Amino acid sequence: MTVEGAESEQKQATEEKTSKKAAKKAAKAKEKAEKKAAKNEKTADDSVIDDCSRGKYGNMEMIRSTMKPDRIMTSIRTLNEAVKGARVWCRGRLHTSRAKGKQCFFVLRQQFCTIQCLVAVSDEISKAMVKFVSDITKESIIDVEGVVVAVENPIESCSQKDVELHVKQIFVVNAAEPRLPLQIEDAARPENVGGDEDDKLTIRVNQDTRLDNRVLDLRTPTSQAIFRIEAGVCDLFRNALKKRGFVEIHTPKIISAASEGGANVFEVSYFKGSAYLAQSPQLYKQMAIAADFDRVYTVGAVFRAEDSNTHRHLCEFVGLDLEMAFNYHYHEVLEVIGDMFVDIFKGLQTLYQEEIETVCKQFPVEKFKFLEPSLRLEYPEAVALLREAGVEMDDEDDLSTANEKLLGKIIKEKYDTDFYILDKFPLKVRPFYTMPDPKNEKYSNSYDMFMRGEEILSDLTKIKAYIDSFRYGVAPHAGGGIGLERVTMLFLGLDNIRKTSLFPRDPRRLTP
Repeated sequence: MTVEGAESEQKQATEEKTSKKAAKKAAKAKEKAEKKAAKNEKTADDSVIDDCSRGKYGNMEMIRSTMKPDRIMTSIRTLNEAVKGARVWCRGRLHTSRAKGKQCFFVLRQQFCTIQCLVAVSDEISKAMVKFVSDITKESIIDVEGVVVAVENPIESCSQKDVELHVKQIFVVNAAEPRLPLQIEDAARPENVGGDEDDKLTIRVNQDTRLDNRVLDLRTPTSQAIFRIEAGVCDLFRNALKKRGFVEIHTPKIISAASEGGANVFEVSYFKGSAYLAQSPQLYKQMAIAADFDRVYTVGAVFRAEDSNTHRHLCEFVGLDLEMAFNYHYHEVLEVIGDMFVDIFKGLQTLYQEEIETVCKQFPVEKFKFLEPSLRLEYPEAVALLREAGVEMDDEDDLSTANEKLLGKIIKEKYDTDFYILDKFPLKVRPFYTMPDPKNEKYSNSYDMFMRGEEILSDLTKIKAYIDSFRYGVAPHAGGGIGLERVTMLFLGLDNIRKTSLFPRDPRRLTP
């Protein structure tokens, strides 16, 4: 045998040996994989068989109205010690959750009400169910069945402090994405009032982030409460006027000429011409008086094209407007408006106490105070109070915004009220058509109303586009326009009107 032949034979033997080793190794790996798969399959089968909670948790199929279960959903706000032991179903959002060992605590939220829930491993609850609950993403909509249980210590982080739910069943109705542009617990966190260092380090959500993601921001308990209170202002406004003989009217919002004159109007195309968005319903409510409606009010959108980026201005807001005929003195109107505000304030503090407390938890402020009947001061009296405080101004000077705020503080200290009426404004700071005071030509029969030192009402009277209605005979009349969002903001002592506007419109914001 040649040397070359011997080398070839040796090489072949080596390759065969290597091939056998590889085949043997592959066979062992295959066998190991098969055993592991069999073991996993058996474990999964055993897990399904041993899951005592099977059918009591999971993801619901999409609701397509294929059935209507005989199930009553309970409001979280009704759960207290009086119903302990009751087994109830609740639908809400998973607010926060915290899993530890064989149990998971989570908070269920409905609007501004929250309750702590507990799911823990037991003879009825499996470890798999606890794991499922701990993996549910925040803000997911869930159905929970549980038993109402009284707790020894108050749960300060929830609105329902004296009870919690011990979960028996839980199903995800609609899951939220795991990454949210803002966390609801961050957006709902109380303002720093004590200057605590740890509190300063806590995450805050700024206003632009809130407004850019308004749907999420509106889910906070505070926002939910604010807009229920705002709805209450509107409802109480209507009720206060209806019981005094007022009729609700609905006025045009697209008009042919600027309702209050000036350049602060939004022009819109109107077929082959142009029109304007109404700055107020002033023209039409006065024409309604000329049409013998006697007392009218309206609730609707008002548009102001003012390039004002302040804490209290919007380009679109909800106007609460009224107008009424009077017999001999405009104070007849003033008394009606003052009494109307008292009705609103009393109604809010009686009917919306829970919502007010919810807002105060995040934005602490002194309770709104008012007098009955309302405090009314004449303009020279207000100027005298400001002079006593060191402000240099004449009796006929207009009030600056800073002096308005200062006057509000002075009146609060002196009369213990956050609401007051200022009467007899100087004629020179009012429009030319304002009725002069017959007893003093320097002043006028005009008025304004203030909450926490900020103006909330305008009694301007316009004359141009509807002059014909006056030619046909009209009773003496007066009224006012009130901004719904501003009243709500000031009643609650909030720092920005955007907190009380559902989807604010200002010079810099047109979305969402």
